[in-house]
Amino acid sequence: MIRRLLTDKSLWGFTLLAFLLGGACYLKGGGEAVRKGLGDAWGMIVQVGPRLLAAFVMAGFLQVLLPRDLIMKWVGDKSGLRGILIASAVGVITPGGPLLAFPLLAMLFKLGAGYGPLVAYLTSWEILSLYRAAVWDIPFMGVRFTALRYAVSFFLPLLAGVTAQKIADGWLVGRDGRG
Repeated sequence: MIRRLLTDKSLWGFTLLAFLLGGACYLKGGGEAVRKGLGDAWGMIVQVGPRLLAAFVMAGFLQVLLPRDLIMKWVGDKSGLRGILIASAVGVITPGGPLLAFPLLAMLFKLGAGYGPLVAYLTSWEILSLYRAAVWDIPFMGVRFTALRYAVSFFLPLLAGVTAQKIADGWLVGRDGRG
């Protein structure tokens, strides 16, 4: 696991970017600007870190509790349109933001969910979430706008899931192509 972490290109990319931004802060305001940036970062860690930790623990427990063959059957590569529809429905009812949705998505991926259902889930969660409609859309834009947005967006998760599965089936050979 440590070896994989040390060879993770995205980790090194973010680390390099953080150092570059730290250097830019230093050039702009010296050590005080760097201390302020680090203080702001610590504040975000304190605010978001516990939620992220809880979401990862939840996803880990779900990974143990949900049988792999059940995930493969319902939302695996061979689940077809049924899997894409199931994933789309789950995306609609998943509450909260990315701190919950992405650990859940990663857990489903590790358990063998297909690319089509995963893309359908994420698309559905992003654009059709009932939680988001209740908290943001309706209070800010009203019921009419929200209904219109849902009407024109309703089939997008299905379209995205089917398209993703077709592309994955054409480009990837078996499960070895998973990143």
